[in-house]
Amino acid sequence: MSAGTPQWQVQRATASSRIAAVVAAFVLVALAAAPLWAGRADMRLLSEVFAYLALACMWNLLAGFAGLVSVGQQAYVGFGGYVLFAAAILFGVSPLLAIPIAGVLGALIAVPVAALIFRLSGAYFAIGTWVIAEVFRLVAAQVSALGGGSGTSLPAAVVKGIADGRDLREWIIYWAAFLLVVLVLGVTYWLLGTRRGLALAAIRDSEVASESLGIRIWWTKLTVYVVAAGATAMVGALIFLQKLRITPDAAFSVNDWTAYVIFITVIGGIGTLEGPIIGVIVFFLLRETLADLGSIYLMILGLVAIVVMLKAPRGLWGFIHDRYGIALFPVRRRIQFTESGEK
Repeated sequence: MSAGTPQWQVQRATASSRIAAVVAAFVLVALAAAPLWAGRADMRLLSEVFAYLALACMWNLLAGFAGLVSVGQQAYVGFGGYVLFAAAILFGVSPLLAIPIAGVLGALIAVPVAALIFRLSGAYFAIGTWVIAEVFRLVAAQVSALGGGSGTSLPAAVVKGIADGRDLREWIIYWAAFLLVVLVLGVTYWLLGTRRGLALAAIRDSEVASESLGIRIWWTKLTVYVVAAGATAMVGALIFLQKLRITPDAAFSVNDWTAYVIFITVIGGIGTLEGPIIGVIVFFLLRETLADLGSIYLMILGLVAIVVMLKAPRGLWGFIHDRYGIALFPVRRRIQFTESGEK
């Protein structure tokens, strides 16, 4: 072979992603050790950040990668919360064990729900998901064993069953939230790097073209929807384990569990793994500094969303990526050309 013949190899990692991996490792270690350096209020705030980040990742997986724009993910947040309370109060199951149970049941109930709403598309699909969430809320309000419309609280004996001391309970719940968000991020990153992830990208770009390539669109979307539902139900169970009380209105709140999540994903960068991370940081910075302003705070959130969509249609991370070419968590493979020597 002559000198200078171009050779190529497929690469996924980049220099920036290798640096990000090292930084992420240090951050994960610091966050895992938070009970050693953070106060109780700080751990509660971090647990809330983890919950919203996990919800945003799952909504981003649906809308940003599968093209399934749902405004009814609060259905699975509330479902997960009610499964935890039902398992703990009615069946004596440990609240920590009830979290994965909520995930399994959330994934199972997502199958018949998907069979129904997948008949819709576009705006009709979005409205359908919201209607399903309202049905879930109305059903929960009829369960008298869990307080009906007024809700219920976890009994003190159930809470103390997690751990004897209050500090230890706070630590255990924090570590559960930390492990859950790491699991969600890891599974999402792995999934997008597989052939199914490539299929999702093809479906998002053009369903007609992807179908002509032999991609099973319905089954691919179903898989993503079921995974997102199961993970969202686990997050919902964890959220209401922290709150220790649940009501239908709080559990199935479209503002808390969908509107804010969409805001986080859109301003951060939909269709990217980095976007929800950037978005959740911006959201909590705004909330912690402006929440005392009441309705003005919501107006500022709306203004921020409008400005970002006008100036950076692909979100803050999309703007950074387009300007500097940085990819912290690359999910697409790239062809790297090299020059070979003589042979």
